[in-house]
Amino acid sequence: QVQFVESGGGLVQPGGSLRLSCVASGFPLDLMTGWFRQAPGKGRETVACISSADNSTWYKRPVRGRFTVSRDNAASTLYLQMNDLQPEDTAVYYCAQGHRGGGICSWFDTYGMTHWGKGTLVNVSS
Repeated sequence: QVQFVESGGGLVQPGGSLRLSCVASGFPLDLMTGWFRQAPGKGRETVACISSADNSTWYKRPVRGRFTVSRDNAASTLYLQMNDLQPEDTAVYYCAQGHRGGGICSWFDTYGMTHWGKGTLVNVSS
């Protein structure tokens, strides 16, 4: 079965850390992979991207310096290390991948993704 399987979400206190994982089952990781999130009552937004096309990463401004995206091509796995989590980080986090625009992160948005995970909930609360 072809699917992305996410794990690692949960409840954490402000200032805490979580590591999300996303395993591609039945297909290899594409050139452009990354994470989106959707907070309650809001639209889905980009969070972080990593590209094997040009070995670059991109982060949404509010998470820069706190989140780190990485990938293990041999294990077909994408990661998101999240440190110093804040209540505004509360959302369902989705992994996704694509190759639009040659697979570089400047093309990272919801329209260009070919595979999506089902999401994992991150709840930051005291």
